[in-house]
Amino acid sequence: MSIYLHFRAVTESEIRHDHTWLAAFMAEAWENDDAEYAAGIAHSINKGWDAVNDLYAAAGYPCTDSDEPWTLPIYGGRPVPHRAGADYSDVPLMVLEPSGVSEASRFLTTVSFDELWSAVGPKFAALGWSREEHLDHHRDLQEFYGQAASAGHAVVKAVWA
Repeated sequence: MSIYLHFRAVTESEIRHDHTWLAAFMAEAWENDDAEYAAGIAHSINKGWDAVNDLYAAAGYPCTDSDEPWTLPIYGGRPVPHRAGADYSDVPLMVLEPSGVSEASRFLTTVSFDELWSAVGPKFAALGWSREEHLDHHRDLQEFYGQAASAGHAVVKAVWA
């Protein structure tokens, strides 16, 4: 079974802070993922996003805006509450405001992947996680967040199973 963390950059003024609307917006984005990936406004990580977060946690990175800037690329954002009476099959959603997107972009461009991998590589390798896979995730997230920050966008995140 595949499970994805799906990221979508969007102008903050376009976002309706309503779970039903936002879930439909993200579902449409997921259906158009090839075009949106090509446009640089979407990204996703299959199953391994927790490991990517663990990689960034190794940074111990000080920052003035957030106690844990390494959480921003993966877990950062405000959860969007489910509608009243919703069951738990509703897609989990988060919205990372433009200021958080900018901070995540700064973090991703200043943190050294090689230093992170030196800190956690042996542990990750023992779990079967490859350096190349994580380097690809890091580069993709750098590009995605860099473009979103440059455009002043927010990032909406959804978990798809």
